[in-house]
Amino acid sequence: MKTLSRILLFVPLFAFLFISCSEDDPPPEEILEKVGDFPISELAGSWDATIARFSDDIHNIEVIGEGGSISMTVQSNGRFAMTINPANRSSYNASGEMFWEKWEGRYYFAIVWDDDPSDWETYGATLTETTLNISGGNMGAGEYDFDNDGTFEPCRVNLSFVRS
Repeated sequence: MKTLSRILLFVPLFAFLFISCSEDDPPPEEILEKVGDFPISELAGSWDATIARFSDDIHNIEVIGEGGSISMTVQSNGRFAMTINPANRSSYNASGEMFWEKWEGRYYFAIVWDDDPSDWETYGATLTETTLNISGGNMGAGEYDFDNDGTFEPCRVNLSFVRS
């Protein structure tokens, strides 16, 4: 009787182990921390552009070199507001959020612009103690009104900022 009791005790245990260790269970998802080359919170503060290049296949505009300016304020959560003030035309504002976006197993510096919240674009970005560089080499990484007709055309963008 003792043997039968032991068998009846261990059968449910083995059944539980057999079911819980089934090969049909998916493997646990790879854990990947949402961290890029620097924490987004390190961008918090005020920034002034030293280089602001907008280009497409026809145009190449360097806003700062032509006497314009760009200033930006960034919150520790990545929200930002930018004022673009080209020479000889009205200034305008742009805003959005900078963050690290997971894509193909890595995190990339990304921006979602408030005027198109359903889409984000990845950029190259480097940060030192005093300088932030953002490079969007893909057409459509930025927009600029090259002919000042009120219509912004998609373009590539390269920006360098220093803390102000």
